[in-house]
Amino acid sequence: MTRKKAIIVVTALLLTAAVSLVLYAQNAGTSQRAPSSTVKVDVDVVRVNATVTDIQNRVITGLDKEHFKVWEDKIAQSIESFSTEDEPVSLGIVFDVSGSMKDKISTARDAAVTFLKTGNPEDEYFLEVFSNRPQVAEDFTSDISKLQNKLVFQNTNGMTAMYDAVYLSLVKLKEGTNSKKALLLITDGEDNRSRYTFANVRDYVKEQDVQVYAIGIVSDFNSQLGSGRTGRALIEELSDLTGGHAFFPDSVYDLEDICTKIAVELKNQYVLTYRSTNAVKDGKWRKIRVQVDGPKGVGRLNVRFKNGYYAPIGQTGAK
Repeated sequence: MTRKKAIIVVTALLLTAAVSLVLYAQNAGTSQRAPSSTVKVDVDVVRVNATVTDIQNRVITGLDKEHFKVWEDKIAQSIESFSTEDEPVSLGIVFDVSGSMKDKISTARDAAVTFLKTGNPEDEYFLEVFSNRPQVAEDFTSDISKLQNKLVFQNTNGMTAMYDAVYLSLVKLKEGTNSKKALLLITDGEDNRSRYTFANVRDYVKEQDVQVYAIGIVSDFNSQLGSGRTGRALIEELSDLTGGHAFFPDSVYDLEDICTKIAVELKNQYVLTYRSTNAVKDGKWRKIRVQVDGPKGVGRLNVRFKNGYYAPIGQTGAK
């Protein structure tokens, strides 16, 4: 090869390499910029689980989208989607094993097992027990026999850290894989041990999209607390806030029937979604109101739903 030909070849190779580097840089730049250039900003989608009952507290099914109206901060919202499907749920059973449960735990255990048997294969549960402090006895599982076995071997002793148990179970529930989430609290007495206060629990539950169901056994819940309110009133506030339901049976023998009712409610809810007309991302509490007007001849209907949600701050997303 002559010197002239060698120079031509080297020059061609250098030009090819330069072009390749330019193309690589362009492609790399494009791949890095692509995500930001294709991001779609959407308005907030708000999800509301609604339970409808008649005046005898029987669950009503078979209603349609046109029977519902939704307001956010007194402004009417357009219902975007409507569903009545039995959605899988991630649920925490929060079970009182304090000393005062000694004579009631057998019946309470049977009631919890009755509840578990009503689920579908896609449901998942965890079991948290509490006395002086709460602890997770069984992690998330769809195998109800594991929870049954853990319930059988629980001993009763100690005091009642109920607020701690509810707070920590809400934290645990974030690990659930299903979008629908709920807690079932079974207890027989007032809180007398927690580090968290009721205000802590109430404020935290407002940040979550979780329905709280509670069963307060016998009359201890009617005693006055330091706040001047009864334990019953506080538990009812938590459940009402989330669209759940609180029960206060006079006898432990009513527990199985109540657990069945809770299971029926969870499996027969209406799921409404709407796109909030309020685009401001200020993190403020937004109050929700749902109204249901049944078909002619049905009579007056009641509807339970979460009371509101916190707006996002500087971002969009489902609430």
